[in-house]
Amino acid sequence: MNVHMSVFTIGALAKASGLTTPTIRYYEEIGLIPKARRSGSGQRYYEDADLSRLTFIRQCRDFGFGIEQVKVLLDLSISQDRDCIETRDIAQAHLAEVRQKLDELQALEKRLAAFVDRCNEACAGGPSCDCVIFRDLAEPKPRPCCGSSSGER
Repeated sequence: MNVHMSVFTIGALAKASGLTTPTIRYYEEIGLIPKARRSGSGQRYYEDADLSRLTFIRQCRDFGFGIEQVKVLLDLSISQDRDCIETRDIAQAHLAEVRQKLDELQALEKRLAAFVDRCNEACAGGPSCDCVIFRDLAEPKPRPCCGSSSGER
């Protein structure tokens, strides 16, 4: 049986994976993908397994996983000895982070909507320097209690 294996230049791999060539080089540099094989003239070339690995990495990054999390997920994806509960736990922790960020964004949305509504009601059409949004932004607001963050870091 003759199994067809694709060979990609870095440009072709970038196009097929949806990543840029600098990103592929970076992932190679930090060890997310193996070092590329080189032709006699020194040109990098990659195979189907590299495309699959890069697609996996891109999907993880699209979900917002950090590089260190991606490294762990890559290790887990090929492990026969580790339990898939580790993978679930990583995804669960990331889901909790996403939900926290979503809550913060929803609170931000409400504040911004209030700014816009106040402007529409109080001063829209008047001179910019008299806009209530500027006054609202300059007015100190009490910090949240109990150690919760206001989003500033």
